[in-house]
Amino acid sequence: MSWAIEEKGYSQRHACDLVGIAPKTYRYASSRPDDAALRERLKTLANERRRFGYRRLHILLKRAGVAVNHKKLFRLYREERLTVRRRGGRKRALGTRAPMMLPQGRNQRWSLDFVSDTLSDGRRFRVLVVVDDFTRECLALVVDTSIGGHRVARELDALISWRGKPLMIVSDNGTELTSHAILRWQEDNGVEWHYIAPGKPMQNAFVESLNGRFRDECLNECLFRSLPAARLVIEVWRVDYNANRPHTSLGGLTPAEFADRVQKDQTENRVWL
Repeated sequence: MSWAIEEKGYSQRHACDLVGIAPKTYRYASSRPDDAALRERLKTLANERRRFGYRRLHILLKRAGVAVNHKKLFRLYREERLTVRRRGGRKRALGTRAPMMLPQGRNQRWSLDFVSDTLSDGRRFRVLVVVDDFTRECLALVVDTSIGGHRVARELDALISWRGKPLMIVSDNGTELTSHAILRWQEDNGVEWHYIAPGKPMQNAFVESLNGRFRDECLNECLFRSLPAARLVIEVWRVDYNANRPHTSLGGLTPAEFADRVQKDQTENRVWL
């Protein structure tokens, strides 16, 4: 509009009519102060407290004796581009993501995962599934309503006490398996931990295959009235899976038969050497 007045010689009223605004609006001059001192104080405080939003900064300014309306402070906060950047999420354990070789012996690699189901009264429970990727033995099916990182660490310690320590453990990136408790357990026990890529369950194919058999042959076939009943039925299924169920990838042997044969062959090779 200023161009129309200055270049074309239009009157102010004529130019305002063409644009569609009132002459008073055009003539209005803001009397708002620039608040330079407040802006500098706000920027200094925001640099000191980089994760504080404008509400916390408003409290700190108020404590320091700076009286300012929170709406005005928010406007200045936005104009100075002091908005706190949203983090991408909490730091998670990385483990190793290098390509994995197929295990060539017992206890070389274990896989972990969780399966969920419900009792007859609607209460949910979870099952921690642990499998030896070489022998295909189901090492544990831990049943409880809640299984956190500390519980997983205790169950792994119990398995190691009678079976021995694995060289590697494979799991997804669930919060229970990336917790500080599991990070400490890895460091204390010197066990390599491999986290599969997010959204790629087939990278944990051995335990996923077991999960499918477990759900199809046990969870979907039984109605559990209580947690103790579920533990009993599931443990019976685990023992039967290892001792009696033929495994096609093991040439029709059960996981227990395959493990015994491998151990026998290794013993004979050591004697021959």
